[in-house]
Amino acid sequence: MPKLYSQDILYYIDAILKYSNYGKAAKSLYISQPYLTQVIKRVESQLNCELITRNKLPYRLTEQGKIFYQYLTSLENNYAKLLKELADVSDIDSKIIKIGVLPSLGTYLLPLFLPKFMDTHPNCRIELSEALPEKNEKLIQNNELDFWIGQNSRNISPNLNSVSWGRHRYRAIIPRSCDLYQSGAAVIPEGTLDIRKILGQKLILTSKGSAIRKQIDQLLSVYKVEPRIVMESTEINTVLQLSTCNMGVTFIPESIDVKECPSEYNIYQIPFDELSLDYFIAYQKEKILSSMDNDLIEAFLVYGQNHSDTGD
Repeated sequence: MPKLYSQDILYYIDAILKYSNYGKAAKSLYISQPYLTQVIKRVESQLNCELITRNKLPYRLTEQGKIFYQYLTSLENNYAKLLKELADVSDIDSKIIKIGVLPSLGTYLLPLFLPKFMDTHPNCRIELSEALPEKNEKLIQNNELDFWIGQNSRNISPNLNSVSWGRHRYRAIIPRSCDLYQSGAAVIPEGTLDIRKILGQKLILTSKGSAIRKQIDQLLSVYKVEPRIVMESTEINTVLQLSTCNMGVTFIPESIDVKECPSEYNIYQIPFDELSLDYFIAYQKEKILSSMDNDLIEAFLVYGQNHSDTGD
């Protein structure tokens, strides 16, 4: 006879509720009708309550029955979770790695190294959290992510370890509405514009909390410039498109592709000593790295740097 916590009872109740008939339910379960009736009566006796109302059609769970059904469902869910967790750790090469990354940054960085990593770990599954850095940093601190990939490692929490590479450029987009715009120039040479004057223009910026915005806000503070921000967006590509459509100046890392269009805007290479970034992969300080984790970090460092031009 099935016990109270047997998952068979969950299937029995489902069948009875589906058919509102013990005979049809028993037939669908490939058991006898007397046996099914006996099981339900025994469970109701043990719980000292009625689980199913049988006095009218269709059959329904009583209030006590709903509580018991919820209990059985949670048992089944927990059992499924147990099987998944056991499967995850039974084979180290079947591990799931959860990575947080800003969508626009992931578009650039992930193709540089993830395919190489997956070549050596084909059974590993990657789960992405594509969100703003502020959210991903909270997720990794709460152990909801294994790794966080971002830019500007000096701004991350001291509770995290990080490995970084590169020293990469920013470019300012100078639209024709800006008084710094140079007609016919696709690219303005590095060091020929005053950063204070660029910061003093109408600005299209990424939202507060983004890595780029933190750097721009710091520059504004250092140079004591009161910004004229005409629009903000969580998406760097939205910021770029608005700037190239003549709404204002913006700042774009070199990871974002910008086509030259001298009739509409200039691209200005900002000197490294004024504005630059690095790319990092971060993890919890107390995290014990597996061999697969180390392979991921190694792939990030080796293949990422090999495909990117740095300023070193």
